[in-house]
Amino acid sequence: MRRLAGVLAAGAVMAAAGLASAEKLTVERVYSAPDLSGPRARGVSVAPDGSMVTYLKAKADDPRMTDLWAADVAGGEPRLLIDARALIPKDRVLSEAEKSRRERQGVQTHGVVAYDWDEEGRFILAPVEGDLWLWSRADGKLSRLTDTPEDEIDAKVSPKGRFVSFIRNDNLYVQPSRGGPEKALTSGGTELSSWGAAEFIAQEEMDRQTGYWWSPDESRIALTHVDQTGVDVVERLDINATGATVVKQRYPRVGRPNAKVELYVADVATGARTKVDLGADADIYLARVDWSKDGKTLYVQRESRDQRKLDLLAADPATGKTHVVLTETSAHWIDLSDDFRALKDGTFLWSSEKSGWKHLYLHKADGKLVRQVTGGDWPVDAIQGVDEARGVVIFTANKDTPVERRLYEVSYKTAGQPKALTKAGGWWTVKVAEKGGTFAGTYEDPATPQQTGLYRADGALVRWIEENKLAAGHPFAPYVDRLRTPSFGSIKAADGQDLWWSMRTPPGFDPAKTYPVVVKVYGGPGSALVRKVWNDPADQLYLEAGFIVFSLDNHGTPNRSVAFKTAIDRRMGQLDVADQLAGVSYLKSLAYVDPARIAVTGWSYGGYMTLMLLTAPDSPFAAGVSGAPPTDWRLYDTHYTERYMGTPADNAAGYAASEVTARVGRLKPDVLMLMHGMADDNVTFDNSTRLMAALQARPVAFETMMYPGLRHRAGWTQANLAHRMRTTLEFLTRKLSPTPAP
Repeated sequence: MRRLAGVLAAGAVMAAAGLASAEKLTVERVYSAPDLSGPRARGVSVAPDGSMVTYLKAKADDPRMTDLWAADVAGGEPRLLIDARALIPKDRVLSEAEKSRRERQGVQTHGVVAYDWDEEGRFILAPVEGDLWLWSRADGKLSRLTDTPEDEIDAKVSPKGRFVSFIRNDNLYVQPSRGGPEKALTSGGTELSSWGAAEFIAQEEMDRQTGYWWSPDESRIALTHVDQTGVDVVERLDINATGATVVKQRYPRVGRPNAKVELYVADVATGARTKVDLGADADIYLARVDWSKDGKTLYVQRESRDQRKLDLLAADPATGKTHVVLTETSAHWIDLSDDFRALKDGTFLWSSEKSGWKHLYLHKADGKLVRQVTGGDWPVDAIQGVDEARGVVIFTANKDTPVERRLYEVSYKTAGQPKALTKAGGWWTVKVAEKGGTFAGTYEDPATPQQTGLYRADGALVRWIEENKLAAGHPFAPYVDRLRTPSFGSIKAADGQDLWWSMRTPPGFDPAKTYPVVVKVYGGPGSALVRKVWNDPADQLYLEAGFIVFSLDNHGTPNRSVAFKTAIDRRMGQLDVADQLAGVSYLKSLAYVDPARIAVTGWSYGGYMTLMLLTAPDSPFAAGVSGAPPTDWRLYDTHYTERYMGTPADNAAGYAASEVTARVGRLKPDVLMLMHGMADDNVTFDNSTRLMAALQARPVAFETMMYPGLRHRAGWTQANLAHRMRTTLEFLTRKLSPTPAP
């Protein structure tokens, strides 16, 4: 077992800064304004010329409403560009398409939730609750572009800023940015036969949020046509406080038909369309679309239905003819990325996991490998930018440890080692300017809330955008001496791999006493909990109640090798569960842990893991709170589930072993609290109703808390979240009897 030195207790650090307080944190304070984490910059972007940083910032009196702000590199105070509250019409109700889109993107705020620069840096296009507004840098004026009862979604500024484009009523429109009549590039679009919009699977599972792409010279747009007529209709109830609505949702469940997606290239002037040849097999995924720098080639990533093959196609936009440039294959699955970067000389950068770790490669236009750019027993996270003038690629990576992320640069022209541009010790999120390598960087660690600054290409700080210093006057200052930062360590899995964990102890912790533990779990592919980040202040509530909080990242979670990630292939709910049980065994070895008072909680895949752990043979858990859990993977969608599990037809044993309802006979009575939003269109509500029916048939006593009108992620208010946390704390306190922290 390896153990790292714990992060210094924040109380000692802050006492030295003149901060001292003994105020206990409450549920009411965590979920009220101002945000305890301080003024954070979200959705950060750098103007194409690197002279300005723009970002979204929550209002001081409403953490769920965001405005657009800007800060000049030359100095001066940040300024408000778009005040969302001043623009939102009263009683505006978003369309179902926009609600669904926000759910897919995980957008949990309203107001200005997205914006788009043109590549010339002259305009910012911002949708505000369904209508479009354009900010002009030349005069600083904000003008309204649309005022319609329908929502304009997926709005963009064209590369040179001459047009704006958007989807309305399932058709693609363009409009001059300087004013003038809009023009429909498509017609006849319907919900089942739509133009230019990303389909459900692309948005939810493939991280492709758009269905159209401007050419560099603005003469063409590549766009999708999506036919959903063959997708199964899943009838579900949207149960609200005042009634229920039957929603006939096109939901492609595992093993069933997907939407059929075609790709076209439209001439902006004439509207004429050319179909792109995606091959004879229509049962594929259109993963990514990119233009070459000169606009003469359209690059398309085509993924096989089983996700074990990914082709990069080069298409002639004039004829639609394609040929395969390169192919990636895997015995397990291929993770999609946004790392393709077309360069001016015709070469392109590409990421691949063929070495066993994700690394970067340079290829010629015909796909021939020029050189491997990065290498070693560590994974690249993502390409963040390219400075072609210097011949370097700028990327984030978990190079030194899976629990930290830094920004690096390396030459793609000559062999060399990556150079770190940011400090170690925490987690970096960055946005790199189109030219020059300047970047906006957000840093956080367990004792430092998110701080955003503008940095030169060499990593030197130019100015703060939101320093968000944890000092006197900060919203968290009254509670800072009770902040318990985690210690980090790892245990060995059965295959010798390190399983990283984090642990936080209550204020006034005494190792001579014994404490109950709450294991916070996610455990699913694509998300790691054990990271050196600023912890959600809500987690402090568990500590104040007298719990230790523990998390472990099992096999299948990211920032690791291919072998570590793919070990769960075709057996979700098996090795991941075994890893979490190994974590509990480690907890039981600690003298200050009460082995009879260990609970588990999680949402989504974490809710699934909670149920699997509560129903494990001889489960060590005394209680569990499961939120929005997939209980039978046959009820979930194609791209996610088939990636890791195949189909029920080719992996019947794996599906049987992963099904929660088949295990309920092992669930102890009165240990489960089940939660779910009653309008969830991702993990549909029937996942929970099937579990309820199975438990009642046994019968096994359990508790529930259902939330009318709420989806999987979006739409939750501060009041909803506060209720969920209060309910969780009350349940776990009843079951584990912690002694509140002094």
